[in-house]
Amino acid sequence: MGSFHAETGIEQTDEDRRNGLAPLLEGTPYGVAYLIGPARAPIGYIIITFGWSVEFGGLDAIIDEIYVRPGVRGRGIATEALLAVPNALAGGGLRAIHLEVERSNEIAQKLYHRAGFRPRENYMFMSRKF
Repeated sequence: MGSFHAETGIEQTDEDRRNGLAPLLEGTPYGVAYLIGPARAPIGYIIITFGWSVEFGGLDAIIDEIYVRPGVRGRGIATEALLAVPNALAGGGLRAIHLEVERSNEIAQKLYHRAGFRPRENYMFMSRKF
């Protein structure tokens, strides 16, 4: 996670990262964290958090983070994860999955488009931090 955060400019201490990740690893119902690749030598991860949407008819989710090590990018690994994980969760009732991407990151936008994600015209993701 530290590598992803450094690459994307997310400023967070290791302790804050541990505190944010620990409940997911301990089984909280609010989200999941999956390793990409073999457990002994993962090449990335994907973190998904859950919510509820009246608009989408039930359980929805946000891909909070997805990361693949730079040395293995461009091989379809992230696309495979973006297709497999949501499809698996759909079996548990997931109705929609969302993500955010920087408007200037055309490479990531192409990746997400290949995995079936589309921009929602007239909408933008907004945040309020506490």
